[in-house]
Amino acid sequence: MKQLTISILAIMAVVANINLNAQTTNAHQKALKMEQIKVVVHHNPFGLVYDDAITENVAGKVNIHPVTYKLNGIDIAANVYTPANYDPSKKYAAITVAHPNGGVKEQTAGLYAQHLAEAGYITIAADASYQGASGGEPRHTDKPIYRTEDIHGMADFISQYPGVDANRIGAFGICGGGGYTLKATQSDKRFKAVATLSMFNSGEVRRNGFQNSGLNTIQQRLKQASDARAQEASGGKIMYAGVASVTDEEIAKTPTDLYREGYIYYYRTNSHPNSTFLYPTSSLLDLMTWDAAENMDLINQPLLMIAGSKADTKYMTDEAFPKAIHAKSKELFIIDGATHIQTYWRPEYVEKAVSKLTEFFGKNL
Repeated sequence: MKQLTISILAIMAVVANINLNAQTTNAHQKALKMEQIKVVVHHNPFGLVYDDAITENVAGKVNIHPVTYKLNGIDIAANVYTPANYDPSKKYAAITVAHPNGGVKEQTAGLYAQHLAEAGYITIAADASYQGASGGEPRHTDKPIYRTEDIHGMADFISQYPGVDANRIGAFGICGGGGYTLKATQSDKRFKAVATLSMFNSGEVRRNGFQNSGLNTIQQRLKQASDARAQEASGGKIMYAGVASVTDEEIAKTPTDLYREGYIYYYRTNSHPNSTFLYPTSSLLDLMTWDAAENMDLINQPLLMIAGSKADTKYMTDEAFPKAIHAKSKELFIIDGATHIQTYWRPEYVEKAVSKLTEFFGKNL
């Protein structure tokens, strides 16, 4: 997508210039002011917002099948991707794909689900409970127990799907979905292989702040979450944390790659009406006491963790990976030059990730 690439490069160039010329005059800094980031509109009949997405189901090719199913009384919306020349009378390995925090199935989770279907797998990408097109109130609730249960639920559904070999199911998660995939597979041994991409430990970040920037405010934020819960219990308005919208100027001033590039991806180039960075403040009561890297020793399946060499979230993968001491096999695969968000969409990095995932699941499913 030329428009996407130009927009991303434009903002990166400006931020780089600002960093390199911190001592320049105000007049020169104004000259470097970022041009408006254009919003990319995707017209896809399935609502998909990634490049080269399926636009119609064609016989003999990868097809997409929107499905719904119940999980603990909640309607879950998902997309199942079937490989080329899919024959329900045959047996296929299947892979669950858990989306990032704030994301939905139509974004990068769908991109990887489609690519893995192209490699011959039946894949499923589902919107988390309370999020996306799935049901549940309050909206955008982000609790680890629900996100982990969503992954168990995908296994429930896809194991019964025509053509799926229930003994050959793999789990794959991106960003926050990667952290929740680690947790789900610690106990759920229906998953025979586990992979993550740009894993984000939601509990650690909500507790300690990104890159441990919030260590001094932990108790303050727990108090805010407690007050929010009390307000909900009394029938008051639900309080939300996170970001609802962001201006181009705010994007340019964001110092971390994760959030600056994330704002561009989620609010400009790959935006989706069901995707949001908001979540109820009361969710922090559960998030701040949770950690994806705890009990990693329970993973005895083969494990693959992928991260970009320039990802400012890589420290979370580095923390979790050594703790998987009982994994049948494990590999840390680094994509040279990639940041966290670039693994979501940038073709050369997606290609490397998909190639490695295909090799890994091909060997272990």
